Amino acid sequence: MYVSDGEKSCIWKIDQQGKAAIFASGLNTPSQIAFLPDGKLVVADTGSSTIRSIDISGAVTIIAGIEKDVGDNDGAALEARFRAPIGVATDADGRIFVADTYNDRIRVIENGTVRTLSGSTRGFADGAAAQFDTPSGLAVWKGLVLVADTGNGRIRAVEMDGSVWTLTGGGDGRSANSTLSSASFYRPVGLAVGPNDELFVADRSTLRYVGGAVPRIRTLNDPSRGLRDGNLGNSRFNRISGLAVDEKGRLFVADSDNRVVRIVETEPTKPPISPDDAAKLQYPSEMIQERAPELPRWPYDPPDQKRDIAGTFGEVRGKVTGETTDVLHFHNGLDIAGSYGETARIVRSETVLEPTAADNFGTLRELVRLPQLGYIHIRLGRNANGTTFGDPRFLFSTDAAGKLNGVRIPRGTNFTAGEAIGTLNPMNHVHLVAGRSGYEMNALDALVLPNVSDGITPVIESVQMSINGHEIETNAHVSRIQLAGNVRLLAEAYDRMDGNPDRRKLGLFKLGWQLIKGDGTPAADVDWTLKFDLLPQPDAVPFVYAKDSYSGATGITRFIYIVSNRISGDHVQENVIGLRNLEQGKWSLRVSAADRFGNLATKDISFEVTE
Repeated sequence: MYVSDGEKSCIWKIDQQGKAAIFASGLNTPSQIAFLPDGKLVVADTGSSTIRSIDISGAVTIIAGIEKDVGDNDGAALEARFRAPIGVATDADGRIFVADTYNDRIRVIENGTVRTLSGSTRGFADGAAAQFDTPSGLAVWKGLVLVADTGNGRIRAVEMDGSVWTLTGGGDGRSANSTLSSASFYRPVGLAVGPNDELFVADRSTLRYVGGAVPRIRTLNDPSRGLRDGNLGNSRFNRISGLAVDEKGRLFVADSDNRVVRIVETEPTKPPISPDDAAKLQYPSEMIQERAPELPRWPYDPPDQKRDIAGTFGEVRGKVTGETTDVLHFHNGLDIAGSYGETARIVRSETVLEPTAADNFGTLRELVRLPQLGYIHIRLGRNANGTTFGDPRFLFSTDAAGKLNGVRIPRGTNFTAGEAIGTLNPMNHVHLVAGRSGYEMNALDALVLPNVSDGITPVIESVQMSINGHEIETNAHVSRIQLAGNVRLLAEAYDRMDGNPDRRKLGLFKLGWQLIKGDGTPAADVDWTLKFDLLPQPDAVPFVYAKDSYSGATGITRFIYIVSNRISGDHVQENVIGLRNLEQGKWSLRVSAADRFGNLATKDISFEVTE
């Protein structure tokens, strides 16, 4: 098996025992690969905007395009130009089909020349004057070239005369399993054809299948991001970028943000990976700072000036009303306050890997996602007045009136720490995301940021308890509470940081509880039940934050934590504190709240255990 590794710019060769060795190096963010009839491997070398071949010895040769010289002209293969092509496929006649991704065209290399088979400008249209939007993966299928038309969310079929029709996609999206015409995709990037002409599609973290006597679309796995082996229906992936099928019908998956290659087979040849081993792959022990040692900086100039932290990792976003219609999520980054129109800069040097790394153009949530860091609330590549930087790394599109209506940053684009990425929009802060997409980490853990300090103790405003479903009065006028049974424990609390305005109430790093005996000695160590080192799934919000918790764009916050429940990353457990086995007598229940810098606040509630 051969694997294209865009982040390490090499091609791996994996033997049947699973041992990997580098087969070819010296590439620049390679993407899709395919074999020619003579056995040579063809590579879409995205970062260099060329198509390359690799012989059996691993020697690399440019067969089309000019290295790092972008354009869209046809002609002699070594004089033609591409713009960060991602997809390649070959047929039995030795023709090479290319998804010229950011020219939005499908090109053909044959007899030493390059010609445009289909496509022109970015958009959507079928027929002879077809348009694509960021086409990525290709496959040859029944004499057609199939295209994962990523930006349009469709699978397109290109005839040999260049005419195009939509095979599937663009439907209402109401069902994961549907007819071809009503099916919808998010952003398909990879395609593979099975031995019986069945089709597999990589759609972000979802495997989709097209097949059957009357072809239909089926979703094969749990669409939630993650790393879970075992039964395919319950398995999880994280940004699938490539697929391949062998003659036995086994499906091989490039699970990119999990950084693994996985196999789907009817009779497993190896046991599933354990949840503990999966966690080590999802959250490697080394932090971002150690992987990319550079001088610490803020996303502004001067890079070492102290900055106001306006929001921390794990805070609830939205208002908890207790209704099933609540739209809630956890804050997945660090909000760093700035001024409207201020230039935002890259914190650490990185290379763009996602085909559609820029998103939400023209909205308050405009963003770019790099492998390790994300930047949100940015006017990408533009000044405060809407004019562009003139930086060719930002590819802008316009409407019929000439107004900007989109921006793309091609896969393979390099950014160096300190370079401008855009300017702040009216949200007046950079939302900095740390960690790979789907495995976000607390940025205060993952990064070293300059002149960050916090000597302020968190504040526990109140503690609420209920026993066996009945709320217990815990105010200062109640000297001792009589308890026996299962206690649900809530704490309204917040954190503050040095240099922040007094109004800033931030979320905490961890909370827990501890039993204190009547003589004042602890019965056990603090049980830290709520930890915000790793990002939980959005559906866990009601298990962490009680009714009337809220925060959002206004900066007004209220955090009521359910301290008796447990959460850490994907681990979520609804829980109560059992007091039935405690000895009768006087006790205290201590709530502890800590920030990332070790400051600790506690609040004790005295109680008496009765029969």
